[in-house]
Amino acid sequence: MADAKKDKPKGPEFKGRVLIIAGSDSGGGAGIQADIKTVTVLGGYAATAITALTIQNTLGVSGIVATPPKAVRAQMEAVLKDIGADVLKTGMLGDKLLVETIAEAFEDLAAGMPRVIDPVMVASSGDSLLPKDAVDAVRRLMVPGAALVTPNAPEAEVLTGKAVDGLNGQRRAAEKLLDMGARAALVKGGHVPGDVIVDVLATEAGEHFFDGPRIVTKATHGTGCTLASGIAAGIARGLSLQDAVALARAYLVEAIRRAPGLGQGNGPVDHGWPARDPEAFASMFAKWKPS
Repeated sequence: MADAKKDKPKGPEFKGRVLIIAGSDSGGGAGIQADIKTVTVLGGYAATAITALTIQNTLGVSGIVATPPKAVRAQMEAVLKDIGADVLKTGMLGDKLLVETIAEAFEDLAAGMPRVIDPVMVASSGDSLLPKDAVDAVRRLMVPGAALVTPNAPEAEVLTGKAVDGLNGQRRAAEKLLDMGARAALVKGGHVPGDVIVDVLATEAGEHFFDGPRIVTKATHGTGCTLASGIAAGIARGLSLQDAVALARAYLVEAIRRAPGLGQGNGPVDHGWPARDPEAFASMFAKWKPS
């Protein structure tokens, strides 16, 4: 009898698989929920390893239930051994032991696979999401070898010890992250005062600046998660790093502009805007095609 698996026609290889290792947001605007929405809209396939359940809404985080580190690794292993991934993306990591466990899993299960590290430390509401004893573990184990690290200004200061209160500070912090072993760093400018927001992308080949007018809004919940996941989706699809950043930023800016105004605090962006304006999205998406 013929081997059914052997004789089964092999379909086209799918490019765009992103394994997201992050926490769940009950409010749906950040974390795993934002990651899945973003990766899916930008043409990828999102799989997850959930690091924690957060009890939160737009007003803040009222509780965190951590996933046992062994269970996080088991989720990663289950996905990687079956579905596989083109890019790994991290968000909220919880504590030192979990950071160490994930770093070990990277080496054992996905050595050499591109990693987008979003060093989530503080929620948009101001609530702390990463204990101080875990910061050093992120610095030692997550930054080195990362394809991209995406800190905002406060996170960049904590990771590098460099003051980030302007463009020069962003550039110094990005350079320091490269010195620490990251292959690229995107130091975001949303927390830097000014009417224009500038994100600094530093790589071994040089710097690139992305800028745009600041949007005055309370819809800032999940913006960091969304940007990092959008970049991860672009890389997974085969885009260059610079194009992946440009695509993710364009998608996020429009999602902020179209925010639905939900909640009483820092509200979510409109991740689903492309479904309501497919022509605008198609025009934007067509600018950045995989090589």
